[in-house]
Amino acid sequence: MKYTFCCVGESEEMMLKAAGILKAAFMALGNSHWPDLEAALQEVRECVAAPNICMGLCDGSSLLGWVGLRPMYEKTWELHPMVVSPASQKNGAGSMLIAELEKRAREQGIIGIALGTDDEHEQTSLSQVDIDSENIFREITNIRNLNRHPFEFYKKCGYSIVGIIPNANGRRKPDIWMWKDISSGNDAISGRLIEQT
Repeated sequence: MKYTFCCVGESEEMMLKAAGILKAAFMALGNSHWPDLEAALQEVRECVAAPNICMGLCDGSSLLGWVGLRPMYEKTWELHPMVVSPASQKNGAGSMLIAELEKRAREQGIIGIALGTDDEHEQTSLSQVDIDSENIFREITNIRNLNRHPFEFYKKCGYSIVGIIPNANGRRKPDIWMWKDISSGNDAISGRLIEQT
């Protein structure tokens, strides 16, 4: 299969496709952050605005997923969002998007990427205990994935857990913060034919 990277902000049609994926992917996880297409489209518009980096992965005219990067600090930016259509998950699309995003970020002089990945649905062991100053580092060190939480995907992409915000989204619903040094790296993706547009 031949994939291409595309600009999510290139047209209203592409932004609508991106909004549809954002809404569908998060609703499939039980999250109603973007409950309708208009709310999702507003998020897409914010993500494509300068100076953000926002790009998608296409198979022909089909948008498989998209990713955004926005300023957080001078040289470390925040990955937000990272979304792949439910039908396109588990085929490498997410890894390809992350690798290309990191490459483009390095080209702009960014040296680190941070991201937050919430556990709002008891998907990790962090949601099974009350986190406090006595156990926070032990619980982070011993984190277990109970139900397909994306922190493991990010770990496979080279990101490390650098902390959590306990109860960020309610009692026992932490936000897991991850980070990666991208100042040097290998962008090769084996077994995939990619064209940049």
